[in-house]
Amino acid sequence: MKKALVIVLSLVFAMGIVFAAGAAEKQAAVPKIGIAVPSPDHGWTGGIGWWADKAVDELQKQYPGKYEFRVLHADGYAKQISDVEDLMVWGMDYLVILPHESAPLTPVVKEAHAAGVKCIVVDRGLTDTSFGYVNLAGNNSEMGKVSGIFMRDYMKANGLTRYVAMGGMPVVIDGERMTAFFDEMTKEPTLVNLAGGRNYDFADWSTQKGLELMETYIQKYPTIHAVYCQDDDVMTGVLQAIKESGRKDIKLVFGGAGSKAAYEMIMNDDPLVKATATYHPSMVYDAIMYCLDVAEGRKSDAFHTAKEPVAVVLPSVLVDKSNVMDHYDAGSVF
Repeated sequence: MKKALVIVLSLVFAMGIVFAAGAAEKQAAVPKIGIAVPSPDHGWTGGIGWWADKAVDELQKQYPGKYEFRVLHADGYAKQISDVEDLMVWGMDYLVILPHESAPLTPVVKEAHAAGVKCIVVDRGLTDTSFGYVNLAGNNSEMGKVSGIFMRDYMKANGLTRYVAMGGMPVVIDGERMTAFFDEMTKEPTLVNLAGGRNYDFADWSTQKGLELMETYIQKYPTIHAVYCQDDDVMTGVLQAIKESGRKDIKLVFGGAGSKAAYEMIMNDDPLVKATATYHPSMVYDAIMYCLDVAEGRKSDAFHTAKEPVAVVLPSVLVDKSNVMDHYDAGSVF
């Protein structure tokens, strides 16, 4: 009898150890943060990847072993859908994503949300706004406004009157930028858009397309004083066309986003590039840090159960000679 009691107690004790070990293992589960971004198809998306890697590197050093991270880069929406599915199989608890395209990525992000994954969507929102996620993005209207104010005032102060303008692509954010830009430019009656009214051409946020458009403008217009091209990648092509043409009438080129190249031109008193407006790829860094704050309990996760997205808007600021060093990062790829 005494021997049987000892055996029973031993079994109970052993089972207790097993249950305790299982509970400890469950309690010690490491939260997983999945990050899905586009592959670098131009400078800005290259910057997105660089800033995502930078954030993860910093957090791994700050919280060794406390979180698992996985950063996946996709060259198209189909690959990115597959990436999100792979992250779900991996068991992610949080998703930070800059959608390659909004519409095709919406269903898989919604699926992740339904599975309990807390989602932070960067830059481009989703097409379904009936569930809760954070949409962290730059202020497109403010970017256009900041650009327009600087160009308008600079041109007026320097006796310049004729300009051309380039947009990005026919999407909502481009319209927001260009509307705000023209709202400011049209406040000065001496300024003339050579394309007429609020007309402009799309440069596809592409250096090559910026080069080609500027070559066309140079052939078409005998006098151009200023160029608004909305994007620092496009600006690279515009500057190349101006240089190759030998034209001396162009006195100002204004891009946008805040590339390292633009900052360096501002720092070095470039004769054409005097300022830019931020819409920086470091926003993915901000999104990852926001996600970490949620995981750490410093920010609420109530957005997950909300009936609509929660907007987090990053300001667009003018960067000129007076503050360029506050924004410049020598190590950045963009």
